[in-house]
Amino acid sequence: MPAARLLIGPLLRRVVGTRATVWVETSGPAVVTVRTAAGASGSAPTFSAYDHHYALVVVAGLTPDSATPYQVLIDDEVAWPVPAGGFPPSVIRTRAADDRDQPVRLVFGSCRETTQHATARRLPPDALDAYARRLLADPDPADLPDLLVLLGDQVYADVTSPTVRRLLRRRRKRPKGAPATQVVSFDEYTKLYLESWRDPEIRWLLSTVPSVMIFDDHEVIDDWNTSASWRADMRVQPWWAERIRSGLASYWVYQHLGNLAPAEIAEDPLYAKVMTAEDATEVLREFGERVDREADEAHDTVRWRAVQYQWSYALDLGRTRLVMLDNRCSRVLEPGNRAMLPAGEWSWFLDRAHGVYDHLVVGASLPWLLPPAIHHVEAWNERLADSGRPWVARLAEHIRRSCDLEHWAAFRRSFDALGALFARLGSGTAATSGDRVGAGPAYPAPASISVLSGDVHHSYVARARFDDPAVRTPVHQLTCSPIHNQVPTGLRPLMRLGWSRGPATAARALARSVGVRRPSVRWKKLAGPYFGNAVATLAHTGRQAEVLIEGTTSDGHLRVVARRRLTRAGDGHKSGGGWPT
Repeated sequence: MPAARLLIGPLLRRVVGTRATVWVETSGPAVVTVRTAAGASGSAPTFSAYDHHYALVVVAGLTPDSATPYQVLIDDEVAWPVPAGGFPPSVIRTRAADDRDQPVRLVFGSCRETTQHATARRLPPDALDAYARRLLADPDPADLPDLLVLLGDQVYADVTSPTVRRLLRRRRKRPKGAPATQVVSFDEYTKLYLESWRDPEIRWLLSTVPSVMIFDDHEVIDDWNTSASWRADMRVQPWWAERIRSGLASYWVYQHLGNLAPAEIAEDPLYAKVMTAEDATEVLREFGERVDREADEAHDTVRWRAVQYQWSYALDLGRTRLVMLDNRCSRVLEPGNRAMLPAGEWSWFLDRAHGVYDHLVVGASLPWLLPPAIHHVEAWNERLADSGRPWVARLAEHIRRSCDLEHWAAFRRSFDALGALFARLGSGTAATSGDRVGAGPAYPAPASISVLSGDVHHSYVARARFDDPAVRTPVHQLTCSPIHNQVPTGLRPLMRLGWSRGPATAARALARSVGVRRPSVRWKKLAGPYFGNAVATLAHTGRQAEVLIEGTTSDGHLRVVARRRLTRAGDGHKSGGGWPT
């Protein structure tokens, strides 16, 4: 049997203290070892599923406040770095043992189709490629960000490249009714990741900068879990069962598993099962079916607590807390009771949101604050979808699906709850027993609260404003999308108009006409909208915060399109509004 080789990776996923996790896919069963130049190391056997082989290696014994090159060995043979690859060494960079005063930099974005030469459409240059090339030109470890935060649509199961389409035609007996150009099986999903993550610059970037991820709809299908009736319609499609279980299982393997901190890996119930199974195919198949089925029970709080697999997670970097929320899989879709998160997971989020830190960052694939006119239209549509008149509800459901009206604004209960949470945190008000389990004392108001989002294929910065003068913390919506995609030219004027006072006033009147009350929070655009491919950086230094959005030029470089201070200089509680560039 030929020796196993490295297919995808290494992906440096989490670095926590003196430990790190490295994810790989190999061509066969093997023992994978990661060894640093300073002597830190870790090994793990691969697990197998669907005739594919994966390992998540925990590297222990790293030196604090260092950047150390590393190798990946497959059965004691060096597989990474690639000889004569022409790239700088991949490194594992650790933070100081006490990193409370150390700056934090988060690079974020969403919506990345495959690279320019592979995509079916002519798109502007890939912003993540451009970012990687800039780091490669001057690979100083001090310039590396602390974390790459990918906010959804890392792969497109329903918009495939010419390369993948040729593979589907050549190798596949298409399931009955399945779209000819879309992936369905787990094996077909693996080709999406292989195509995307083996891009040379991206491969180096992911091997050197730690990353966390969350899915959005295109990892499964456009408008995934829009509504209860959408789920009912999809369930009767003969190919859908395989698509959804494969999509969820492959997401767990390729993305979610690496989101876990070293200490959390052994506690994950699915990880224990796949590692003890000789072949984890049936384990992952059953997992995908069960998790999708549980979404129908998300409104049942007691049952959710007992069985639901949680995709949301949280982590701390210095004095920054990041909470990543699942905006797709676990939605409550019961008409009249819609919610972005089921009650049990919302309680978990509230517990993580309360604490002692300087900066709270909420990662949500869908923007909390949309252009106001679009927000009001979505709220109007949700109200009509709950109408007691069947023809009105059917028409509203048709509009909801046709126009993608399924952001936080279309889950009004969750939109208001998130705003109320931010107001309490921003005023240092104690949580009440009705807000979270085990309510405790008040915490100091953080210096900033930022919601990182993607999905909408344009980038902007918006500032939330609360009626309560006690809210001292600036709250911002930071949207950066797409990394490599584009919004149709004809829709851009409509998105710009969404921020204008006239259309917003008219849309608010429309919502008010069906009984939608005024939003609990107001907001104002500070920068954007920008419609090109972009990547953004959120920087925290002490109690100061600023965001930088960079777009790609026609020759594949990055240029600044927006730069905003999110806190006032010398005052961690007030926003200076930023400055344009």
